[in-house]
Formats: sequence, C-alpha cells, structure tokens
Amino acid sequence: MSGQIEIEFVPQGTIVARIQAAGSGMPAIYTPAGAGTIYSQGGIPIKYNTSNDGRPCKVSEPKETRWFDNTEYVLEYAMPVDVALIKAYQGDVYGNLRFQGTSQNCNPDFARGAKITIAEVEEIVNELPPNDVHLSNIYVDKLILAKNNEKKIERRKEFTNTSACAKNMKSEIIIKRVAKEFQNGMNVNLGIGIPTLASNYIPSGKQITLQSDNGILGVGPYPNPAKGQIPNADWINAGKETITALPGASVFSSCESFNMIRGGHMDLTILGALQVSAHGDLANWIVPGTLVKGMGGAMDLVSSSKTKVVVAMKHLTKDGSCKIRKECSLPLTGYRVVDRIITDMCVFDVDKQYGLTLVELASGVSINDVRNATECDFHVNSETLPRMDIE
Repeated sequence: MSGQIEIEFVPQGTIVARIQAAGSGMPAIYTPAGAGTIYSQGGIPIKYNTSNDGRPCKVSEPKETRWFDNTEYVLEYAMPVDVALIKAYQGDVYGNLRFQGTSQNCNPDFARGAKITIAEVEEIVNELPPNDVHLSNIYVDKLILAKNNEKKIERRKEFTNTSACAKNMKSEIIIKRVAKEFQNGMNVNLGIGIPTLASNYIPSGKQITLQSDNGILGVGPYPNPAKGQIPNADWINAGKETITALPGASVFSSCESFNMIRGGHMDLTILGALQVSAHGDLANWIVPGTLVKGMGGAMDLVSSSKTKVVVAMKHLTKDGSCKIRKECSLPLTGYRVVDRIITDMCVFDVDKQYGLTLVELASGVSINDVRNATECDFHVNSETLPRMDIE
C-alpha cells in the first residue's frame, strides 16, 4: 500500500475462474461479477501511495463487456500459472491427492491451471482408492511430505448456549431482524460479522442450508467440545471460524462454490456494507487509501439476479455519517444489486428504478428520525408502519 509494488484487485471468484480457464484450454471467460462497477469501467487503483493521500498512482484499464439476455458480463482473460504451491491431506505414490474438510479451497483449482504443481501433504500412502481422489495426478508434478503437521486455527469458535453475543443493542436488533428473512428450504450465503451471527436465530422448524464460499454447503454450528466436537483447522468457514457440518453437507473447491453463487443457486445472500445507494448500488470492499486485503467474494455474491441480496448494517458510521446515500462515494461492489436494507433503525425495500421504500421501523424510531439519518429521499406507503419483528 506504500506504492513500492504494483498490485491488481480482482474478485475472488474471478481469480479462480481465470486460472481454471487457463487449465481448461480456454483463453477467456465472461462473468457477471463486477459488471457496472469501477472494476469493469477502469479506474480501480492498482497501486496506492500514502504520501499523496491515497490517490492512485496507476489505475486499471476499462474491461471489455458484452450483454447476454439483458445482463452485462465482463470479459476476463485466462490466467496461466507457472507454479502452484498447494497443500493436501494425503497423497499417494502416484501423485493423486485427497483433501480433508473445507481445505480444498483454491488448491485443486490452482493446480489445474498451473504448468508445475508442487503439493505438500501430511501423509503419503501407497495408493488412494479412486473414489477418494479429489485431484488427479495429471495435475501434480511433485510431492513434499510436511515435516510439521500442526495447523494453526486462526479463529477458534466453540458452541455456546448463550445468545449470539452481539457487541451492542444496535447489532442485536439487526441480527434478530435479519433472521426473519430465512424461509424454509432456502440455500443461504451469509457474510462475515452480523450476517453470520443471524444463523443463531433461525426460526424454529425452518430448514436452512448455509453455504460458505470457501467450499461447503451445509454449514453447522460451532463445534461443541461437550459433545466430542473438537475445533479443527480443516473445518472452517469463509471467515476462518471453526465449524461443523450438518447431515447432508458436501464439500468442494472454491471454483465449484462460486459456480453455485454466480449460477443463481443461492436463494439469499446477506452481507454488510460501507454504503448503499437509493437504487441498490453496494459499496463494501474498500475505503481508498486504507489497508485492504482484497475484494473477497462479494462481487460474485451479488452478481446473480436470481439471488435476493439483503444488506445488514448499522444506519450510521461511527462518526455519524450517512451510509444510505443518494449515490455511493466509494468504489462499488455491485451496481443495482441490493433488494433490501436492514439497519438498527428500519427496513427499506429497494426498487432499482424508483428507489427506496420504508417498510418497517425499529422500536422507538420515527419516520423523521430515519429521514434525518438518511441522505437520500425515500417513499413511505403509510404513516403507520409496522415495527421490526425481532422476537
């Protein structure tokens, strides 16, 4: 971020797909991720220099886009990889690999797109049964036996009988209201933070299947040591928290995960935001000039029109600034993608053409309170609005 090296920001699902394309003999792909944002239009800072107040030293070129079935797609060129360094649970003497839990992540995808793949494994066996091979030896060139198999758990989480442990009352209001969005039979992807905590309040009797974009469908609760469930570094969600798997769960690679997401197989995605515009533009990945790890999977998560997108966030920033604005001032994650906004003050429905409609109010909050805390105009169908259901 000091400007000494050049970096390029790419949506997480796009990186995986570009490398997969290279390994599949395809020169390019079209993806909906990032369409309509500064990412596709050119202008995302590739390099920041803190000495000039975070202004970009260099920006990306506009990307070619094309419309299919009334949807805009971004042309992305394949990304061939010279060497892939990957990690697996087991390898056999033939070079076949087996992964454990959610540890596939991007490992098999990168191996398929690389000229040379070097795999570190915890154990080398004589032969893996064909049904246990997750990555064929055709993609693997060298095996290295790990000298130390101790794996660090970055965010150790364990089951507790207490509530979601929200940090404050405002967060708890949002979490409980978000849980009311769950409908029986839904496949749902939850973003890190407040959205993830909402899973603790899934209404009784409703069957919800949670997906995590690092590669699991059927995320269960945090492990409960009292039931013999010991936190395991190979079983984590996208937020690196230790998890369990429910009956019927499946694990897969990141490429498969993002195929599910972009393909519209998720019924609902709930994620946080830095800003949301009156017409459903979402900004949630960067404040220019500050440290950022990357785009993550959010551009992919909001890319399908088949998936309902709900933003869960506090209404105001810590300094009291409006987060719901006429237009976003931060680089967009998605253009006209948000369907509903849930804050500690109210619930808005979003019409991509006509704007916001206030549909619920938090207890003790008036319409005027919301107007004073919201930069843009909004519609109100009735002066007597229902209160947010958080029971």
